[in-house]
Amino acid sequence: MKRILVASLLTTLCSICALAQTESRADTLKEIEAKRAELAKLEAKYIELSSADREMFAEFLSQPDTGLIRLLPREKFDSWVNQKSGLTLRGGGSYYSFSRRVQEYVNATQLGLEQGYLKVGFAGANYGMLTKLEGVRLEDVSTDLPAVSFLAKYTAAGTDPDARIEQHRFGTGTVVDEIPYKDRVKAEVGATYLLRSINFGEADVLVAFKVVRQDEDGSLIIPWRLLEKYSVPKLARNSQ
Repeated sequence: MKRILVASLLTTLCSICALAQTESRADTLKEIEAKRAELAKLEAKYIELSSADREMFAEFLSQPDTGLIRLLPREKFDSWVNQKSGLTLRGGGSYYSFSRRVQEYVNATQLGLEQGYLKVGFAGANYGMLTKLEGVRLEDVSTDLPAVSFLAKYTAAGTDPDARIEQHRFGTGTVVDEIPYKDRVKAEVGATYLLRSINFGEADVLVAFKVVRQDEDGSLIIPWRLLEKYSVPKLARNSQ
């Protein structure tokens, strides 16, 4: 009889301990989620543009298909690269999608900043090209400009092999009508750039933007304008 009572008591104690541990772990998980939400708010606040910047570009931003972003350097803020001080936001605020208007690494990512260079083309067969527009104001950029003609009329690759060829072509750099095009260019304050980004199954866009300032943390303030939105590019399936 005593053995049965002892066994029953031990079973009860184990159940109580297990329940207490489960409740404790559940509380800890809730605390983690709350901390994560709080951290996300702080990171969004850190990336947020100042009211002064928004006021400066108020007239520009009142126009359709325009925007203003702060792009952070990946080597400093992406936790995959810098585990000590990186942000939890995927990509650390160093990427931007003009089509989705989100500042994190997604399949529709169209612009990135790393090691002082602006980049395009990041996942799979996705690719793109950049060029600096010499002596052209952002407000004056349009598809009618000769310097914009090549990218405005460019036809996206239709097969994976062709996309890989174009990736290599713009990865190494090419010159058309004396204008250089590459998938990465040096970020220069005061310079205006043109970007064509082809993200298969997502979007194909032509964007003009300007680097107007670099802050102490290396982040760039960039006003941008969507010049053209093409049909969603797709890769033909391999028939074999």
